[in-house]
Amino acid sequence: MAGARVIRVAEKGYGNALRAGIESANGKYIIMADGDESYDLLASNSFLEKLKDGYDFVIGNRFKGGIEKGAMPFLHRYLGNPVLSRVGRIFFGVPIHDFHCGMRGFNRDKIRSLNLTTTGMEFASEMIVKASLRQLKIAEIPTTLKKDKRQRPSHLNTWGDGWRHLRFLLLYSPAWLFLIPGFLFFCSGFFASAMLLSGPVYLNTIRLDIHTLLYAASSLFIGLQLISFFCFAKIFVVKKGLMPEDFLYKISSFVFRLERSVLLGLLLGVTGFILAITSYFEWRSGNFGDLDPSHMLRKVIPATFLIISGIQLGVNGFLISILSLESQGNPPKYSEDVD
Repeated sequence: MAGARVIRVAEKGYGNALRAGIESANGKYIIMADGDESYDLLASNSFLEKLKDGYDFVIGNRFKGGIEKGAMPFLHRYLGNPVLSRVGRIFFGVPIHDFHCGMRGFNRDKIRSLNLTTTGMEFASEMIVKASLRQLKIAEIPTTLKKDKRQRPSHLNTWGDGWRHLRFLLLYSPAWLFLIPGFLFFCSGFFASAMLLSGPVYLNTIRLDIHTLLYAASSLFIGLQLISFFCFAKIFVVKKGLMPEDFLYKISSFVFRLERSVLLGLLLGVTGFILAITSYFEWRSGNFGDLDPSHMLRKVIPATFLIISGIQLGVNGFLISILSLESQGNPPKYSEDVD
């Protein structure tokens, strides 16, 4: 009717339906909107104008354009959408305030180049995140939202779909998922350990001693692990083409280069082993009797941490090298001599 083409998509899901539609479309520009009559399609011209002005991706903002009473559930309007949109802006620096607006316009070729893969409602976030990471030119314009005309309940699951969106944002931001928490754990553990290695620390009447030192060393190790996980994730997603190379990727590849990582791990391990040996000789000089825990554990805890961390760094170097493996091209051709 009116020149429209209807396609059938075997796999269910918001993302599946939209990806199939994008692949089947023939035009240079695509305008998408929910099929429940909640968006005014006569406003498509404003999207097209932006696209023709050179923008690659244009999304509506229902909070600026106006939301009809009853058109958006309370939790979506005042909690889910604002929170997830703010998380997206913080994580990716994208100037969009309504991450889940269903009315969007984009350059078909540019969107296809993003290699969109999600099948469910998180497709809405994937489109924005990858457009931002690939530095597409993005614009946001006011859009109205009306109460939908469906005769059936919505397929949206407030908590389930909200978690799928948040999970996607976290997975595509390993710095916020691993690096920043790891840095905080590492720094707090390092400074606390540095203060407690020479002796107890008093905060008014509170005495911080070897028990606090053990917690501090644990925090230091957790931080080291999280930073390593960040490097794993960063190298993996770049090698898979899911994210572009950036400064943090280059730093990760430099620090965790196999030879460098193994050498650093060996240095830490040997230092820890030397501390352990000195502890042993102190114990032997006391005829293997009881020792002062407050004194002795100030050597044993750092020794244990250094040995474990050294082994872990060496293993991490090998794992990251595996993640960094690239094909060296097709096998060389050869021919057999015929006698």
